[in-house]
Amino acid sequence: MKYIGAHVSAAGGVENAVLRAHELEATAFALFTKNQRQWRAADLSAKTINAFREACEKYHFSGAQILPHDSYLINLGHPVAEALEKSRLAFLDEMQRCEQLGLTLLNFHPGSHLQQIPEQQCLKLIAESINMTLDQTHGVTAVIENTAGQGSNLGFRFEHLAEIIHHVEDKSRVGVCIDTCHAFAAGYELRSVEDCEATFREFDKVVGFEYLRGMHLNDAKSEFGSRVDRHHSLGEGNIGTTVFSWLMKDPRFDGIPLILETVNPDIWKDEIAWLKAQQNAADGV
Repeated sequence: MKYIGAHVSAAGGVENAVLRAHELEATAFALFTKNQRQWRAADLSAKTINAFREACEKYHFSGAQILPHDSYLINLGHPVAEALEKSRLAFLDEMQRCEQLGLTLLNFHPGSHLQQIPEQQCLKLIAESINMTLDQTHGVTAVIENTAGQGSNLGFRFEHLAEIIHHVEDKSRVGVCIDTCHAFAAGYELRSVEDCEATFREFDKVVGFEYLRGMHLNDAKSEFGSRVDRHHSLGEGNIGTTVFSWLMKDPRFDGIPLILETVNPDIWKDEIAWLKAQQNAADGV
């Protein structure tokens, strides 16, 4: 079964994200468990935790259908020791918030070398950061998102993701999220069925489908191979609709959150309905 949704607002309390996803007729959703542009946030209260868990039960969302995202400020491969420690503490807090809410995944951008250290050293720092966090938490999988490769961001090659995973000690608690816009901008072709098959054949060879824990379904305003991260609504960008229809028909993408981060929230409900229709057509419904 496909879990399809969008990254919804948690304004007013994380429990409100659940209701917003339900109103979109989504079967998955993403959220920030704190303000994504601030280092610190107030601890989650028992009231908030209970309200979130009760809303998930009421609207039938399990941990497998929810893909929270950490703060954009965090850089787990930061070349400066003090800044790296700050990012690691913030990431630990994000993981602990997921634990408290009963969530089983945490999506994050791997990190940036800032032109100060070699790529390999940065990738090892990221893996080390993940290891330190997993040692202090339970039940939450660290989900590495591929990037467009803008600036000094790593994670734009499948080989980067594989290298990080290689150095993570507990392989059962690490995975990846593939963002279609990021992949396209990084030079992975997705505009035809043959392109999709070739790209995900390479993904399986280099990383492995066993590590796929989520997807971000975004068209791209950016050009192919541009390494520029600019999302667009489905079918309105440079990728087109083929890859999204193809994903809905492939069982390898069952059972993981498939999350829209497209640019117009007003049409998320329509985009979710269209994705569901692609799946139903494949199922003969």
